[in-house]
Amino acid sequence: MAAEEAGGVGQASACLCVLCGLPAAGKSTLAREVFRTAAQHGWRAGVVVYDDLIPEHAFQTRVVEEGADLQKMQTEWKSHRQAVLRSIEQFLEKPKVLAELPSSCQINKAAWERCIRALLQPEVLDHSQADQAPLLFLLDDNFYYPSMRYEVYQLARKCSLGFCQVYLQCDLESCMSRNQSRSEPIPTEVMLEMVKRLESPNPQKNSWETNSIMLNATDDFTKCDIQRVMELISSAVSNPLSPAEDNTEQKEADRVKCATSVVHQTDQACRRHISEAMKTARDNQVPPVQMRALAAQLNESKATFLHNLRRQLLQETSFIQEDIDVERVVKRAVDIFDCEKKEILSRITNENK
Repeated sequence: MAAEEAGGVGQASACLCVLCGLPAAGKSTLAREVFRTAAQHGWRAGVVVYDDLIPEHAFQTRVVEEGADLQKMQTEWKSHRQAVLRSIEQFLEKPKVLAELPSSCQINKAAWERCIRALLQPEVLDHSQADQAPLLFLLDDNFYYPSMRYEVYQLARKCSLGFCQVYLQCDLESCMSRNQSRSEPIPTEVMLEMVKRLESPNPQKNSWETNSIMLNATDDFTKCDIQRVMELISSAVSNPLSPAEDNTEQKEADRVKCATSVVHQTDQACRRHISEAMKTARDNQVPPVQMRALAAQLNESKATFLHNLRRQLLQETSFIQEDIDVERVVKRAVDIFDCEKKEILSRITNENK
C-alpha cells in the first residue's frame, strides 16, 4: 500500500537512505551531518540506528562468539531487522501513533521513539508546512549483504518512496583505530570477519542499487561530501519508486532465464564439437594416453568457457530475452569455443607426430 493511500504522510514525499559500511567507518557521524543539513532545508528527518533498536543478544556477531546454533541465530537476527522496517512502514501509515507498538515488537521502544521524535516535531523553517515537509529516514547499519539492503528497497517500492544508498569506504586500519576508542569496542575478530563479508553496492550487478554513491570516509567529511549526499537524497525524493512501473525483479528473472538458455544451447553445441575433435584425433591415430589428455583439456576448456559466458551475460545490463537473438548469441559463442578446440586439437596431434 502506498503511503498516500494509507492516509499517513499525505502528499509529503519520503525517502529511505541506506548508510552502509564497516563498523566505525563514520556512518553515525555522516547521519548527524545529514540530519542537521536536512533540518536546515526544512525536511523532517529521523536517524534509524539499528544498534540502538535491536537488542544486543540478537546481533549475529555476539551470538556467534557464544557458540550458539548458527541457523537459529540468523533467523532471530533477521526477524529483528524486519521488525525495524515494519515499524517504519507503520509510521508511514499512521505517523501519529507513536506509542502503539505491539508488546511483541522486537525493537527497543524507547529507541524507536527517539528515532521518530524529530519526524513528529520537526524544526522546519515554516511550521505551517510541517506536515508537507519531505520525510527522510537515514538507516544507520553495516548492511554488509546486498540482501539486507534489498529489503529496504522492497519497502521503498511497496510504499512508493525514494530510495538511495551511501557506501562509506574506509580502510580497515582506520576503522580499527576508531573502534578501539569507543566505550564498547567491537572485538577485533568480528571486525576482521566483517571485512570478509562486506559486499558494497554494485549497480552493475544489481540494477536496483543504481541510486548509490561512495564516500571516502578515511578522513573527515567535507561540505562537498554532504552536498553530494543531499543531492542524492533530493533526486531520490523527486523520483520515488513505483510498484506498478518498477519491474526490476522481472527483468532480472528474464535475464537469468535467457542466460541459462544461451548457456544450455552453447553447452550442447560444444559437446558436439568435442565429439568431432575426438573423432578427428582417433582418425589421426593419436595414442590412448594423449586421447585422454585431449578429452580432459577439451572438457576443462568447455567448463571454463561456459562459466565465463554465463557471468558475462548476467553482467550485460541490456541482456534480456526480448532484446536479443538467442540463436545468434549461441552461434557467436560456439564459434569462439571452436577456435579454442582447434588450438587444443592441433597441439595434441602435433605432439603425436
